[in-house]
Amino acid sequence: MVVAACQDDPGTDIVTEARAPRWRRSLAFLLVAVAGPVGALSATPARAAAADDIRINEVVTTGDVDDSVELYNKGTAAVDVSGWILKDDDNGSKYAIAAGTTLAPGAYRAFDVHGKFGLGSSDKARLYLPNGSTLVDSFSWSEHSSPSWSRCPDGTGAFGKAALTLGAANACGTTGGSTPVAWPGSGSVATADASGVFGSDLSGLYQEGGVLWGAQNSGRLWRLLPNGSGGWKPDTANGWTSGKTLRFPGGSGSPDSEGVTLTGAGAAGGVFVASERNGDSSGTSRLSVLRYDVAGTGTALTAAKEWNLTSALPPVGSNLGLEGITWIPDGYLTGAGFKDASTGAVYDPAGYGAHTGGVFFVGVEGGTIHGFVLQDGGAFTRVATVGSGMAGVMELQWEPQASRLWVVCDDTCGGQHRTMQVGANGAFATTAVFNRPSGMADLNNEGFALAGAAECTAGSKPVYWADDGNTGGHALRRGTVSC
Repeated sequence: MVVAACQDDPGTDIVTEARAPRWRRSLAFLLVAVAGPVGALSATPARAAAADDIRINEVVTTGDVDDSVELYNKGTAAVDVSGWILKDDDNGSKYAIAAGTTLAPGAYRAFDVHGKFGLGSSDKARLYLPNGSTLVDSFSWSEHSSPSWSRCPDGTGAFGKAALTLGAANACGTTGGSTPVAWPGSGSVATADASGVFGSDLSGLYQEGGVLWGAQNSGRLWRLLPNGSGGWKPDTANGWTSGKTLRFPGGSGSPDSEGVTLTGAGAAGGVFVASERNGDSSGTSRLSVLRYDVAGTGTALTAAKEWNLTSALPPVGSNLGLEGITWIPDGYLTGAGFKDASTGAVYDPAGYGAHTGGVFFVGVEGGTIHGFVLQDGGAFTRVATVGSGMAGVMELQWEPQASRLWVVCDDTCGGQHRTMQVGANGAFATTAVFNRPSGMADLNNEGFALAGAAECTAGSKPVYWADDGNTGGHALRRGTVSC
């Protein structure tokens, strides 16, 4: 009965910041005093003291290094954690730490538990002694980490969201750039189209010099030209006057076109459109990237290539799929040490053959970003999954001038924008969060485009938004952002 009293019920929640209960430590020493230094109980005092020094220090539930738990030794002596057990909220799932694993004083060690169990958006991380029933430490949460749940100070403080630092000291005093700040440009916003031109459902945008490409949910692609007053108007040449109707390969269907982007080859290399379903079969997801050759004069475009990513992505509702798309060149990714989630190693473009020289990142309406290498022959590989930290991702834009990925939410998030870059661990992480410009209402903005470096004047350049709701008869608005 005394020994049983020394063990925690694995179903009992322990407050994360608490040390091992004083009664347990005292009782452990009392048992040794009674039993003597010889026998099974002789190691109990050292084990109890060691357990009190090992803390769960960081938990990552989403992104490229999801399902990771970091332990930290806050004590002054090395601790052998061989055979210690990590669990989530399910007692039937467990990860046993390998034999020969020791944590030096002040050391950090991250464990990838993905092969044994997954850490969900509402879950626990629990650490047990090798007997599997003596609880050492635990932490519970009710939403994804985005990017990390971290103790501050290390080993002793409360958990909060911070930059991802697995295997190193936590980024205490920061939130990984997740505290919203004012828009980094003028607060003034103006309409950028004539009244009643597009109607509702204008979504993705991409600026290519003097051309603004626009994807409309009704399966339409627009080629827009400057209107002479800071805005845009439809190109009236070569069949573009009312936008061009989009079709799937073979000429059938109506892609629910939500996002648009180009590669380093520009429009000559094809215009890439993200679609979440076939409008002719609107109840079924069809999460696809479609490439269109746009040099012709007809009023309809048939996709030259489709990469149907549905099987490689988590199931979503038919109207909750791909919303944004952007292309990031291999040069940035390799230079930043981007980690390929499919191999666990640094991204090597040579391993994928012909693939447009970059990675396509697509945003899912539920808030997750996925990176895919789309090979010219039609194969594809998912190389990244990134938690955006927002309730929805409606647009993605790569800004070469600042080497940053823009992640845009609509009125679901109050018009919030985030920027992300590859961090020291090889994964994309948030670098800043911006509120929408003060002069813009909380619109259903599903499109966002940035002008190139050539348009920088006095430290700022134009940016544009597409309002899916066509508020006040206008679908396009313009503002500025710092270069």
